[in-house]
Amino acid sequence: MTIILWVLAVALVAAGIVGIILPALPGTVLIFAGLFVAAWADQFQRVGPLMLTIIGIIGAASYGVDFVAAALGAQRFGASKRAMAGAALGTLAGLFLGLPGLIAGPFVGAMLGELTMHRDWRRVGRAGLAAWIGFAIGTAVKVGIAFLMLGLFAAGYVF
Repeated sequence: MTIILWVLAVALVAAGIVGIILPALPGTVLIFAGLFVAAWADQFQRVGPLMLTIIGIIGAASYGVDFVAAALGAQRFGASKRAMAGAALGTLAGLFLGLPGLIAGPFVGAMLGELTMHRDWRRVGRAGLAAWIGFAIGTAVKVGIAFLMLGLFAAGYVF
């Protein structure tokens, strides 16, 4: 039974790592589930409830990263509040359209939001680009969060 649990744990973590990039899979949820199963396979001897709670809180925090990163990226380059809202809404809409939607969503959303305020296409394009850069940085942060979750779990086996 222990081997089956470990195989399941590794499969869940691997799917979670893929899910950090692909919006169809809930990345950090799968990583947490895999780490929970791994701790269970070890009967919670090395990684207990407190560490799993900390890992779960960190994983849950990653869900705000997409929305905040795109909006802050737009704000950093002087985009209007409507562009920031558009970037957040574009990110949300992009979640339902797969990887292409997730990549284009913040860009298009920020452009549409900025377009409601200004007709200067350079400014509109700059707002869209800034939102996309923010989204890319947010994805990098989520990858970092995933590795932090894995590192904290591994620390339970080291110490």
